[in-house]
Amino acid sequence: MSTKIKSPKESFTIMNELVLPNDTNTLNNLMGGRLLHWMDIAAAISAQKHCNRIVVTASVDNVSFKQPIKLGDVITIEAKVTRAFNTSVEVRLDVWAENIPSGARVKSNEAYYTFVAIDQSGRTIPVPEVLPETEDEIELFAGALRRRQLRLILGGKMKANDAKELRALFFEE
Repeated sequence: MSTKIKSPKESFTIMNELVLPNDTNTLNNLMGGRLLHWMDIAAAISAQKHCNRIVVTASVDNVSFKQPIKLGDVITIEAKVTRAFNTSVEVRLDVWAENIPSGARVKSNEAYYTFVAIDQSGRTIPVPEVLPETEDEIELFAGALRRRQLRLILGGKMKANDAKELRALFFEE
C-alpha cells in the first residue's frame, strides 16, 4: 500500500448534467443507462483524484431509481472515495435531480462503484490509504469492508464463510 494517506474530501467531485431530449425515453424520463454512464464518469474522476493514476471500473453495486428524472432537470452527481484497499478504491455516489423553474431538488440515486488503479502497462498498482475525518466518512469507511466482502462473494471471488465482517452482522462468533 502506498505511504500517502488522503482524506475523502480530496477526491470529492461534483458533476452536473442537463437532461436533454437525446437523454430521455419516450416518456421524457432520463434513460437509466445514460445516468449510469454519467455516474461512471463522476466516480472515475473521484477515484483518479485519489489515486493520481488511471483507474478502471471493477464493479457497480445495485443502483435503484427512486423516482423518474425528467427532461429539463439538472442532475448533480457527488462522488468521493470512501475506502482504499490494496489496488482498489470504493467510491460513493449521490445523485440529485433539480427542476430549476420550480426549485424542487430530490435525491434520485445512490450507489457504490469500485475502481482499480493501473499503470501504463495495465498492471494493478497500490493506491493511497483513506483517512476518514467526519462522522459520515467514518461510517462509510467502516461499512466499506462489508460491502467489499459482499461484492467478492457475489463475484465468486470469496467464500461466504471467509467474510468475517459480513458474517458478524448475522451470526455471533
